[in-house]
Amino acid sequence: MEQSATTNQPGTSAQQPIGSGFDAFSTAQDVIRGIDLSGKTIIVTGGYAGIGLETVKTLVRAGAQVIVPARDIAKASQNLAGIPSINVEALDLMDPVSIDRFAEKFLQSGRPLDILVNNAGIMWVPLQRDARGYESQLSTNHLGHFQLTARLWPALEQAGRARVISVSSFGHHIAPFDFEDPNFEHRDYETLAGYGQSKTANNLFAVELDRLGKAFGVRAFSLHPGSVNGTDLGRVAPMALFQQMGTHDADGNIYPEVARKLKTVPQGAATTVWCATTPQLEEMGGLYCENAEVAEIDHGDIEHRYDEPLTLRGVQPYSIDPGNARRLWALSEEMTGITFRP
Repeated sequence: MEQSATTNQPGTSAQQPIGSGFDAFSTAQDVIRGIDLSGKTIIVTGGYAGIGLETVKTLVRAGAQVIVPARDIAKASQNLAGIPSINVEALDLMDPVSIDRFAEKFLQSGRPLDILVNNAGIMWVPLQRDARGYESQLSTNHLGHFQLTARLWPALEQAGRARVISVSSFGHHIAPFDFEDPNFEHRDYETLAGYGQSKTANNLFAVELDRLGKAFGVRAFSLHPGSVNGTDLGRVAPMALFQQMGTHDADGNIYPEVARKLKTVPQGAATTVWCATTPQLEEMGGLYCENAEVAEIDHGDIEHRYDEPLTLRGVQPYSIDPGNARRLWALSEEMTGITFRP
C-alpha cells in the first residue's frame, strides 16, 4: 500500500489544540451560544438523522436558512417536520447526475452559500459499487462530496467568507488511502478498510480544499464527532465487528459500561457546529478537529481502546499530509471527470 511520507510542510504545524474551552461533553447548543446566523444559507447533507439532524436543528435555532439534500425525501420530510427555515431537496451522492441537478438548482437561486456541511455517510457496508464501478463508501463519503463541493463552488466563493466542513471519523486510523487500488479491484474487500480510507480521504480533502480556497475566503475543516449513542450509522454492520472491538457481548448487546461512556447526539453534533460557526477558527483552516477543539497529531503515543471512547482521539499524520492531499485531489478529478481548480 503506497503512501507519501509525512512532511513537515505548512499546515501541519497548525494542527494542535488552541484552547477552545470546550471538551468531549460540550453540546451543539454550548458551542453556538451567542452566535447569530441570521441571513446565512447552509447546506447539510444527510441532515435528517443522527448528528446531522441535531446539526440542522442547532443551526436553524441560531437563525440560519438550511437546505437538506436527501436520498430519502419521505424520511427527511418526516424527520424535519415542524422545523422552520428548512428546505428538503433530492440528492443521491452515488449518482453524479443527481448531484449536478441539485447543485444547478441551488446556483440558479443566486444565493451565496455560507456553510457547506458534508455530513452524509455510510459505514461498514457489504461490497457495493456505484454505476461507475467505484466502491460505495468511497463513492458516498468522498467522491460524491468532492463533486458536490466543486459544483457549488461559485456560491461558496460568492459568500466571501465560507466554510466547508467534512464530517470524518476516528475511523481514518483504520486505513490510509490506497492510491494503487482504491476500489478493491485487486485486493480482497474489507469493509473496515474501505471505511477507513474514505475517512482519510475526508481529511485530505479538507487539507487541499483549504489550501486552494483560502485565497477566495473559503476555509475547510474535517472532524471526528466522537463515539455517539443513538445514531443509525452502523445499522448494517455485522455484529461481529462490534464484538471484535470489545463493545458488545456475545448476544449482541452493548456493554452498559461502554454505553454510559458514549456521547449523546447533542454532544456528537458539537464539533460539526463548532467548526462551521466558531469565530475561534477565523483565519485558520485545513485542520482536523474533535471534541470542539483542534486535535493533536497522533505520533503513536496515544493509546486507543474501543471500550474507552475518550481514548479514540488524535489524527494520523498520513491523513493531513499535504502531498497525499494533492495526490488525492488529482485522483478525485480523474475519477469524477471534474476539473476542480478554485
